[in-house]
Amino acid sequence: MASGYRHKRIAIKIGSNVLVRRDGTIDTDRMSALVDEIAGLKKDGLEIILISSGAVAFGRNELKVQDKLDSVSQRQLFSAVGQAKLINRYYELFRKHGIVCGQVLTMKETFGTRQHYLNQKNCISTMLSHGVLPIVNENDTISVTELMFTDNDELSGLIATMMDMESLVILSNIDGIYSGHPNDPTSEVIRRVRHGADLTDYIQTGKSDFGRGGMLTKCNIARKVADEGIEVVIANGKKDQILHDVLETAKDVVCTRFEPAESISSVKKWIAHSDGFAKGEILVNEGAAAALRGDEARSLLLVGVTEIRGDFEKDDIVRILDPEGIQIGIGRTQYSSEEARPLIGQKNEKPLVHYDFLYIE
Repeated sequence: MASGYRHKRIAIKIGSNVLVRRDGTIDTDRMSALVDEIAGLKKDGLEIILISSGAVAFGRNELKVQDKLDSVSQRQLFSAVGQAKLINRYYELFRKHGIVCGQVLTMKETFGTRQHYLNQKNCISTMLSHGVLPIVNENDTISVTELMFTDNDELSGLIATMMDMESLVILSNIDGIYSGHPNDPTSEVIRRVRHGADLTDYIQTGKSDFGRGGMLTKCNIARKVADEGIEVVIANGKKDQILHDVLETAKDVVCTRFEPAESISSVKKWIAHSDGFAKGEILVNEGAAAALRGDEARSLLLVGVTEIRGDFEKDDIVRILDPEGIQIGIGRTQYSSEEARPLIGQKNEKPLVHYDFLYIE
């Protein structure tokens, strides 16, 4: 690998607003420029996974639909056409550099069980080991509202943690997270976010023009991924040479960097992103809540449990709540709900959730 880069294993997420102009047409020049950059990084020895939005926008440009469709049907139609156009464009652009790319379409459900999660990880690992550039997107053609990712920011965080990447670069159409509204001339880009910093007062809640997410989603995903030991960068994908600038150690480009915490195990990374697949809830008393939130590693013991909600099997994901109902963490249970309920409050039993399979938020 050429010297001078901050990291070797990089996940890059390109948002719809980067690939689409203000008038809704496809920005082919920007797409080509980003491909040129990624090709250069690969030739310098970096291992890259690309998570790309844009399928719906590509489909919307191709089709002029006269009848009214509900939002899910519209996404399914546009993405079915647009995904083919998007991957074909990437394929042709990367082929000019002698790079073979491959398409990975996924759904939120694929991350819901450990086996499916590992199957997907193995697929992408095999592509990388054979020199193929994975291009990942959500399979909108068969997704329905309640099973969709929040947007591809959420998907990029899942992919980055699943593949143990060292850095996640999220390209948007602004320079990063601002101290106020981006259009306010007094606002400045927050250049570095330290572990545990509170950015609530700075985040704009509006959605992007052509994507499903906004800066609030990006911030929440960035914080969670950084908590799992991966640096996250939010930068302006409309700028020339932006990827080289944010990845080279000698450059000091305007962007927002989330400092990574100490890395956690791959199992904990999976569990951290499994909140949407929880089958039940475990309520704990104040003592157990304090112990779990403390600095020392703790398992969730049945003696500290006050209530079990929902029905689940052994190895299912459960949420853990304090006495006020505030979520403490997520874990994989060692009991079914049927086995655990008679043991609530008892001592000297194996942990309900072992520390190795427990993620504290």
